[in-house]
Amino acid sequence: MVGFETFLEPSSAERKTGMAYDVPEGVDIRGKYDAEFAKILTRDALQFVADLQREFRNHIKYALECRKEAKMRYNNGGLPGFDPATKYIREEEWVCAAVRPAVADRRVEITGPVERKMIINALNSGAKVFMADFEDALSPSWENLMCGQVNLRDAVNRTISFHDKVRNRVYKLNNQTAKLFVRPRGWHLPESHIFIDGEPATGCLVDFGLYFFHNCMAFRQNQGEGFGPFFYLPKMEHSREAKIWNNVFERAEKLVGIEKGSIRATVLIETLPAVFQMDEILYELRDHSVGLNCGRWDYIFSYVKTFQAHPDRLLPDRVLVGMTQHFMRSYSDLLIRTCHRRGVHAMGGMAAQIPIRNDPVANEAALELVRKDKLREVIAGHDGTWAAHPGLIPAIMEVFTNNMGNKSNQIDTLKREDAANLTEEDLLQRPRGTRTMEGLRLNTRVGIQYLAAWLTGTGSVPLYNLMEDAATAEISRVQNWQWLKYEVELDGDGLGLRVTPCLFGRVVEEEMARIEREVGKEKFKKGIYREACKIFTRQCTTPILDDFLTLDAYNHIVIHHPNGSSSRL
Repeated sequence: MVGFETFLEPSSAERKTGMAYDVPEGVDIRGKYDAEFAKILTRDALQFVADLQREFRNHIKYALECRKEAKMRYNNGGLPGFDPATKYIREEEWVCAAVRPAVADRRVEITGPVERKMIINALNSGAKVFMADFEDALSPSWENLMCGQVNLRDAVNRTISFHDKVRNRVYKLNNQTAKLFVRPRGWHLPESHIFIDGEPATGCLVDFGLYFFHNCMAFRQNQGEGFGPFFYLPKMEHSREAKIWNNVFERAEKLVGIEKGSIRATVLIETLPAVFQMDEILYELRDHSVGLNCGRWDYIFSYVKTFQAHPDRLLPDRVLVGMTQHFMRSYSDLLIRTCHRRGVHAMGGMAAQIPIRNDPVANEAALELVRKDKLREVIAGHDGTWAAHPGLIPAIMEVFTNNMGNKSNQIDTLKREDAANLTEEDLLQRPRGTRTMEGLRLNTRVGIQYLAAWLTGTGSVPLYNLMEDAATAEISRVQNWQWLKYEVELDGDGLGLRVTPCLFGRVVEEEMARIEREVGKEKFKKGIYREACKIFTRQCTTPILDDFLTLDAYNHIVIHHPNGSSSRL
């Protein structure tokens, strides 16, 4: 496995031709040179990214320091809650900028990584929106990130195609496609292949900056009906982070000379602290907002992380932490009420199921669970929802259309004023349910297999008929850590066992043997399951919980190539 400090010598071809990226002063590219990538990493585009980095890096560092201070408060027994200092924002009557016609109807959205075939299939899927993901569904290797930028450029220009040599089939865009949203990485993730003034660039500014610079005008013409581009913004914990994004958007709009408010973004409410900041987040982004989304898997992960020092707030098996739990339902209801009060979309959560092609009975049972979940969402007032697989779209579309009719959304018709009475206690209520050995085993099996795929370049992984991404792997990791830290009793299967390091070690050994049986000896041998097991086990047993699985694992996929860039003054 190649680590963070690994440097690869340039190939003989690179040395002979002197190939290098042409970069502005203060920018150093340490990723491998590729002629196609060079069309993305132009001097002007890199200057734009560098300008964003220099203007906002201190604001970003301050926001991340504030996260650490909040974490310290929670670890010392504090609880997140509504901020008295911003009560006036929550109580005053104001609305966000009017929803643009291009994104008024978002009843079904599909998500996936910025891979070429995925982009084509998702845009052709029949969904209203495709969220192309640089974040949880993507392993952020240099090749994945830069190929993703190339793929999005081709998609926006409608020149994208893909030749599947195995099936001997060429994939192209249909005339009618979904609207494209792009999700950059969160504030906390660096881009360690690009250094600006001697330090790694901020990953989300690289993702946003390169995409916006190359695609802004073409997107407005081909997709946005004169507006856009459109984005999803992840992992925020406070409105100060939304304010940084708003300033980034205004800076970008000014640079290319487009109207203020052209860029539109939906914020994922996927951290527990952020649920108490929804009005404030929308307020900071009010000229650029097009709603909030229930990022429910990350939200569960955040609940554990926020209360890592609170032994009275232990989660049951992750399969029991659904939207029927009071704290989850309260979060969804308050999000709907907040969004509709402010005139924007309230988007529902992910349906992670994937079709079970070899078992029609099991497939229909899984689809019925999806229908029930989506019926709950649309009746509650959500304006749209997420699907992980194209095969779910017809069933979800039918549920939403049957309940919404010809309306593009429910912003004006379902205000949910009843949710105005929800309290901090509702949003923090302890989840109910039991803990079992099978829950511990499933967490371990999923976590190791996901990490093995992520380390080899795949960030969206089908496991046990669900599409797993970093969010569901994070739940597995932090729940194991929580159970181990407090040596919880597995009270749901009558065994009365406690989760000790000894028990966990045995479970890891047995689940590794099961993984080998399930994937086959050849694939197991070729894969890096043992390396993934070491990383996952260490993160589950470390005395201090790592903030993010991917932040630690990222060090294992960064490869530096010397002489990747040259600066001409």
